[in-house]
Amino acid sequence: MEKISLNNIGALNHALDLAMEKFPNVVIYGEDAGFEGGVFRATEGLQKKYGDQRVWDSPISEGGIAGSAVGASAAGLRPVVEIQFSGFSFPAMNQIFTNAARYRTRSHGVYSCPMVVRMPCGGGVKALEHHSEALETIYSHVPGLKVIMPATPYDTKGLMLAAIEDNDPVIFLEHKHDYRAFKQEIPAEYYTIEIGKANVVVPGEDLTITAYGHVLHETLGALKLLQEKGKDYSIEVIDLRTLKPLDKETIVSSVKKTGRLLAISEAVETLSINSEIITIVNEECFDDLVAKPRRLNTADVTVPLPVLEKQFFFSKEHIAKVIEEMLG
Repeated sequence: MEKISLNNIGALNHALDLAMEKFPNVVIYGEDAGFEGGVFRATEGLQKKYGDQRVWDSPISEGGIAGSAVGASAAGLRPVVEIQFSGFSFPAMNQIFTNAARYRTRSHGVYSCPMVVRMPCGGGVKALEHHSEALETIYSHVPGLKVIMPATPYDTKGLMLAAIEDNDPVIFLEHKHDYRAFKQEIPAEYYTIEIGKANVVVPGEDLTITAYGHVLHETLGALKLLQEKGKDYSIEVIDLRTLKPLDKETIVSSVKKTGRLLAISEAVETLSINSEIITIVNEECFDDLVAKPRRLNTADVTVPLPVLEKQFFFSKEHIAKVIEEMLG
């Protein structure tokens, strides 16, 4: 099997290229997504290869981007649209929530809405609040939407292709901190990863940690710090990958084995993905717990100015400290 070395942005571009090659009804558009290839260059070269009838620049109207994607999917296309930053997506929520998410149930299953909405998200890159927000909880709360947030090039490619093939609307969140942070050897061929399946990145016996997106890498960094300190912990790390639907089976199976849970997310604390995970664990694993579940989120405030980034976003050192508090 041929392998290629790509970072997350390269894996995304590669997936979009393969999808456009395989499916003539895939179209891509968004603000600067055509000629320039997007502000992060995720769609670079695709307009030149496939033409401006399949890859184009949209007006600066997030509501228009999302609403036209609903119409395009109804007309038989599979649009992949880009909102430049998830914090810019509020004007698009009306179309996504009231039309895209309800299309299948509103038509009693007669119609579907195969569209993907890409959104760079997350903080830690010294940007202002609308460029640094983590809004995955909002989208995960809406019935009819699937929400994906990969952490590695392998998962980015496989889950993007699965999202494009899916017949329902998918919110595809991309943590921009990791766009070019590292490369990974991945298959050059077309492949998909099942939506709704988590990945056990590190097996363990003493503690279950759930994470996703950039937080996964901070978590793995924390484990390395603990090893360097001589801490012989056996920690199971689960990369959720898909936030809606959550892979409850993998989470429950792990916590039944370890008896402990630390749920980590960059989203603000109240009503976050972590809240749902802890509820699932309390309902399904209560008698197996040897300690109360814990969560690690950012504070319930608007993302602050870059000067306060280090105080707002937690680091691998912070995660390591919490793990030590739990395991002694």
